Amino acid sequence: MAPYASDDSTTAGEVDEQRSGRRKAARYVVPVTVIGVAAATIGLVPALADSGDPDLPKITAQQLIEKIATSDVQQLSGTVKISTDLGLPNLGGLESGLLSGAAGQGEGGSSADPTAKLTELASGTHTLRVAADGPDRQKLSLLENAAEYSVIHNGKDVWGYDSKSNEVYHGTSSESPEHGKDQQPPATPKDFAEEALKAVDDTTSVTVDGTAQVAGRDAYKLVVKPKQSGSTVGAISVAVDAKTGMPLKFTLTPASGGAAVVDVGFTKVDFAKPAASTFDFTPPKGAKVTEEKDAGKGPEKAPGAAFGKGGPRDHAPKAGEDFGKGLDGMKTIGEGWNAVATFDTGGEGVPSGGAGGDLGGFMDSLGDKVHGKFGSGTVFSTRLVNALVTDDGKVYAGLVTKDALVKAADAGK
Repeated sequence: MAPYASDDSTTAGEVDEQRSGRRKAARYVVPVTVIGVAAATIGLVPALADSGDPDLPKITAQQLIEKIATSDVQQLSGTVKISTDLGLPNLGGLESGLLSGAAGQGEGGSSADPTAKLTELASGTHTLRVAADGPDRQKLSLLENAAEYSVIHNGKDVWGYDSKSNEVYHGTSSESPEHGKDQQPPATPKDFAEEALKAVDDTTSVTVDGTAQVAGRDAYKLVVKPKQSGSTVGAISVAVDAKTGMPLKFTLTPASGGAAVVDVGFTKVDFAKPAASTFDFTPPKGAKVTEEKDAGKGPEKAPGAAFGKGGPRDHAPKAGEDFGKGLDGMKTIGEGWNAVATFDTGGEGVPSGGAGGDLGGFMDSLGDKVHGKFGSGTVFSTRLVNALVTDDGKVYAGLVTKDALVKAADAGK
């Protein structure tokens, strides 16, 4: 049995006191399209530990959360493996195309644009190489078959390079007051852990559940679970480096069981200062270079914004006080992990059956028809996020079960 399995859960008051002033985040995501859920959830999720149970001093859940909050690792290099299994329908390559579209890569766009390229992390298994040297220098490389895609931030410059197409995308980094924080690499377990811990409140159980060894380093295991029934989230596990307090691995498993929805963790990590040459970049001879100012996109689509603020995570609708911005009439039903976001599209819902012709039949095959006091509609499901689109054009979405969505829609009448 894990040596700390009996630790008391930390309370909402303790967590709030520990991180006073930090906003809470809700546990739901509202997709504009069902496929867009994949891009949305990349900012929320990931994996657990390897093997071995190192003998470490006992620590409480609150102390471990504080250790994560005060961790200040500025320099590192390593390899990260990320696997995502949202359970999206197999549409013969359509999924990856829609993901790229959701990320903003329009016709004539550059294949080196980080805004679209990093969204590929929302599906399948990928290997990344990461390096960081303070707030002004980071590098993330996505390793592919006989090719590599890299995003390099060095000072004011942000470069995206796709070796397969020999295309380069160049922009400038964020100069916001939170510049240092903004420029952290977008695909490390630390990013995911911070997002998950924002969700902790009195509907959440947080415990320390033993120890592990990750990437050759001793770590504690922090486990976050919803106390409420009806959530699709089973548990979130974070392996926290015992020495530095930096999350090394992060796993989200669904309440329905089975493999993790997303599993992200270091397989190798070194906290020594990377060589300065790691962050040097000069466009290769003959490469097609697209400048940010020539890309025909607003500043929020620039590579600096994408890399500096989390890449594909920026396409996830924000929770809490930021959630409703940009979506008129956004409301929330319920609380905690069972919170459901709802808004009215002003449309006529999803075409179905004979009335929708071939498109209606196709949509029926992707979703489940449901009925309630609200009328009728279609539920589109992944292993984590479910969305109900009613026949009169209202949308209900959250990290909740199909039954919970129907109840929320009935309550909203």
